Order: sequence, then C-alpha cells, then structure tokens
Amino acid sequence: MASFKIEGGHKLNGTITPQGAKNEVLQILCAVLLTPEKVVVKNVPDIIDVNKLIFILGELGVKVEKLSRNSYSFQADAVNLSYLESAEFKRDGSSLRGSIMIVGPLLARFGKGYIPRPGGDKIGRRRLDTHFEGFIRLGATFRYNKEESFYGVEAKELQGVDMLLDEASVTGTANILMAAVLATGTTKIYNAACEPYIQQLSKMLNSMGAKISGVGSNLLVIEGVASLGGCEHTVLPDMIEIGSWIGVAVMTRSELTIKNVSWENLGQIPNVFRKLGIKLEKRGDDIYIPEQESYEIQNYIDGSVLTVADAPWPGFTPDLLSIVLVIATQAKGTVLIHQKMFESRLFFVDKLIDMGAKVILCDPHRATVIGLDFESSLKATKMTSPDIRAGISLLIAALSAKGTSIINNIEQIDRGYENIEARLKSIGAKIERIEG
Repeated sequence: MASFKIEGGHKLNGTITPQGAKNEVLQILCAVLLTPEKVVVKNVPDIIDVNKLIFILGELGVKVEKLSRNSYSFQADAVNLSYLESAEFKRDGSSLRGSIMIVGPLLARFGKGYIPRPGGDKIGRRRLDTHFEGFIRLGATFRYNKEESFYGVEAKELQGVDMLLDEASVTGTANILMAAVLATGTTKIYNAACEPYIQQLSKMLNSMGAKISGVGSNLLVIEGVASLGGCEHTVLPDMIEIGSWIGVAVMTRSELTIKNVSWENLGQIPNVFRKLGIKLEKRGDDIYIPEQESYEIQNYIDGSVLTVADAPWPGFTPDLLSIVLVIATQAKGTVLIHQKMFESRLFFVDKLIDMGAKVILCDPHRATVIGLDFESSLKATKMTSPDIRAGISLLIAALSAKGTSIINNIEQIDRGYENIEARLKSIGAKIERIEG
C-alpha cells in the first residue's frame, strides 16, 4: 500500500492544467459500445478508474488504440458478449462503480446487459434502482442473482416511453439515455440529470446520429434511431480537480493559475468559493488565484451563519464539499457544511480535528466549521484516505500543516487524480510517494 509523505507549510507558485473530467469520460467510454464504427476520445485522464474501464472494454472485444498520451480510439465491431458471464467480468466489473453504465449501451445494441454489483467509493449507499427501473420501462426484463450479486436485463426490442425518474441520478440518466437512443419510437425522460457531463454525452450521441433534444434541461426527448456511427469527442476539464487546485492555492496562501477551465461549465463553483472570501479572477478561460493571507466567510444578509450544501446540478456538486470544509478550517468566520446527497462523506473530519481544526460533526450529514484564520496552523499527522474526495482534502490539509504528514491508502486518490504528486512538485510542493 503506497503512501504520501508531505512536508507542509510551503508556499507554492505556478500554472496547472486540469485533467479531463473523470465523471464525464466514464460515460463517454461506455457509449463507444453503441456503434461498430471507430470513436476517438480526447483528453482522457490517466487515472485508475478510467484505466479499469478501458481494460474492461478491451476484454469485451473492443479494439483499443492509444493515439497519444490522453487520446484513444475505440472500435466495438466484434464485441465478445460471453465475457459478460465470465468469472473474470464478475471480478473486474465489481471493482468499478462506473462499469454499471455499460449495461444501457449493451442492452440497446445487443438486447442484453449484465453487471456484478459495482464497488467504488465507500461514501454511503448509492442504489441502482433508477437505472433498472428505466430499462424495465423501455421494455427490458430484469433478473437478479442474489447469491452472486449479479444483475441482468434482456429485451428483444426496446420501445420508447415517457418516464419520470425517482431521482435525478447522473449515471442513471446516462445509462437510460444510452439505451433509449436505439429504442423504437420516442422516449421522454422527466427529472433527468442535467450536469455538464450529461450534456456532453448528449452532444456526443447526437454527433453519432442520435436525435436528443432538451439538452441542458431536466426533460430529455429522444427519438430512437436504427443505428449510430463513429465520432470524435473531447472531454471537458474536470471541475472537481479545478476546485481541488483552488483549495491547494488557498490553504497554502499561494498564487496559482489554473488553465483552460471551461468557465461556462463551472456552475456554482466560483460563487461558492467567493462566499468563503476567496478571490478568483477570470482571465480568458483561466482562473487566477492571487496570494491571500486571509479570507473571510460571508454571512447571509440577515447576519446568520452561511450554509454550503450540495444539490443536483445546477446546485453545488457534492464532490467539492470536503474541499470547502478543509478551506473553511483556516478561514475567518463560521460555516455549516450540509452534505445532503451522501451519508458518510463527512466522516474524515476526525482527522482534521486531530490536526487542530475546529470542526463539530453534528450528524452524518452536517458539520460546523469554526475557522482559525491562520492564527493557528494545522498540525502534521499520520492518516489514511477513506475515499477519493476525502483523500485529496486531507492532502490539501497536509500541504498547509506545519511539519511532515503521512497519508496512507493513496490508491484512493490515484483513482481520481492523474499524476498528482508530480503536478504538485511542479508548483513547489514537498511531496514524496512511498511504495509500501
């Protein structure tokens, strides 16, 4: 098990270019199964979860060619469906939550899709009902092998239908959307997720010949087509990584430029950081963060304590709440962090408390942070990363702490962040990877 050794308390400086968006690319890679023609995907991040999915596609018989460091071509013209019922797939698929999204394309094109119960972050229960209820509405038959935790859907033909999703699930919307594009007739998805990732997937599918309207809204209308062709697609920069680099700059009181951030797709992210008192400048399509010795959390107009809560898009993404929490530990003022969408993502705060942060964990969903305003530095400590987002948050805390910290289980961080230690070193961080 690898670890990071971080010598904190150093100011950083430089320019960072964010990687491609993990949550988008997992959808995009599954969509290559919808056509026998070649699909080229650019700005693919070199991270564990994405590489796992590329491996699974290869085992499925997809021809994978690496064109350059972050570009690939995929051609699913000889898909090996027998792999879906193999012991190897039950092992490979269960280790990656994003693998659930191969089911929709396989069902649409081949009439069947199977998946072992997926793994992923231990951030609370994330049910799959929305996915399978959508497939059933389209005409599929559902089966579940309880002993092997193995799900399957089969259909001779999918029929377009109106459906109201019980939750605006991003992966559920993506999965149902990919099934509906090859269904007979028209499908309307009400309460669809409308994140930029879904917009990007819809644009890609339309470029392949799909007929999707309402892109960017929570009502998607899909006119089924007989087949889809190839395309070329470029993945957006990762908004979660962009927020993470803002956290790095602020907590180390450093000057940093984040390049090519796709401002129009950041939604509430800049506003939330500004409410914490952080100065962000828009310079073309870059974010410039000046060196800030102090930042003060805004109160509401009536003087009450600010609450930062997550919500489906266009609300604030739950993936950045842990970063906001860490930043708040050194702000001037108090903020309530309300994690509505997952029940155990705040359980890393005990590690921040060990470092000297003033955080009250009210319940599994809420934490109150009383900022130290840099009057008292966080203390270095030894800790273990519980999941991707908590892991990067603890890394940011360690960069600001006095002394040397150790973070174990950094494979969790590697699942979401490409070559993070080299990129931190490039802006002056004192970080070392120790192979266990």
